[in-house]
Amino acid sequence: MKFFRVRYKQAKKRSSVTFEAVHKAEALKLFRTKNLGVPLEVQEVSEPFNMKFERFKKRFTDPIQNRRVKDEPYIAFLDQLSTMLDAGMPINTCLAESISDTHDPMIRSIFTEVLRDIESGQSLSRSVTGFQRQIGTLSLSMFELGEQTGTLSNAIAKLSMILQQIHENRQKLKKATRYPLFILIAMSIAFTVVITFVVPQFQSFFEQSGMELPFPTKLLLWTEHAIRTYGPYILTGSIILATAFSIAYSKYPALRLKTDQYMLKIYIVGKVTYYAMIGRFIYLFNVLTEAGIPMIESLQIAMGVVENDYIRQELKKIPTAIEDGRSLAQGFSESAQFEGMILQMIKAGESSGSLGVMLGKVNRVYNNRYTYIVDNVATLIEPILIAAIAGFVLVLALGIFMPMWSMVDIAG
Repeated sequence: MKFFRVRYKQAKKRSSVTFEAVHKAEALKLFRTKNLGVPLEVQEVSEPFNMKFERFKKRFTDPIQNRRVKDEPYIAFLDQLSTMLDAGMPINTCLAESISDTHDPMIRSIFTEVLRDIESGQSLSRSVTGFQRQIGTLSLSMFELGEQTGTLSNAIAKLSMILQQIHENRQKLKKATRYPLFILIAMSIAFTVVITFVVPQFQSFFEQSGMELPFPTKLLLWTEHAIRTYGPYILTGSIILATAFSIAYSKYPALRLKTDQYMLKIYIVGKVTYYAMIGRFIYLFNVLTEAGIPMIESLQIAMGVVENDYIRQELKKIPTAIEDGRSLAQGFSESAQFEGMILQMIKAGESSGSLGVMLGKVNRVYNNRYTYIVDNVATLIEPILIAAIAGFVLVLALGIFMPMWSMVDIAG
């Protein structure tokens, strides 16, 4: 967008106003709608400070943020909208009632604008296009499918069901990782307290002894010195590095791709990520094809909910293979993301005309694997946590008691 200053005359007074427009003609048109006076000159200028300030302020005050809407209120909104549409009520009435019942300001603002567009003559699928970032590509596709097939209430109900399963899987993972995270945080706090308050009590005692300190004791003293002297710098540096990496991760696709590929190799984290992404992809692909969306379009929409860039890049080989004339099973094989048993199931379903049934079975396979590993996260991580606790206690005990034992031997 460009900015244009329009100088105008109103009675005997001259003044100016700035508009944001594509070209001078549009700026002049906007000026005439204001009925401010007689235009004298239209000149392109840089963005005024007051407009910059308003845009900056709007970023924090506007309820429609540049992020996804929250799952739970959005699912509840879709459920109510689907139920009212199924009862035969007009869409504008359904939207108005659903908007008034939701407590989420972002959802309320988005669909208030959508309702305004619908009442001005636009379709639902067209009016939500500008909110792809907030509600996702899947929502846009399901709204469009419902309008094209005349089954909008059914399409919205399926959309709600898909989002509900994705949300439940995320909640399972959060619940499973709560206990290990609590243990890690508790260990970190205990380590910091011991190093900061306990070790210094022994430091002067050890120094007065004049004896050669063993390595565990030196390690504790070095750690205490580093935390006491450089602790704020270490913390600040860690925050700066984490923030810089987060910005670089979102800005540079090559870094994001490498990071996501590496994440798949990490113990437990890799399997959880893989099963979640692939299971979500298969489930959504199955639902979309059964809903009547063409196969290639279904694949592209389903890939949109895969949050790991490396997996999504490999899955792009599937629609490419189909466009080149190869089968769906060959596309799955070329992606190198599926084991032999899964490929055989896809091939059997494709050749027998029961692809939907086989995709449902494949989805259950990945869902069961995801559920098993999530339910047993604490058990799988427990050996690592025990080893870490044992190492911490061992270093602490040796660092404090070994000099004491040596002093006792000398005294004896």
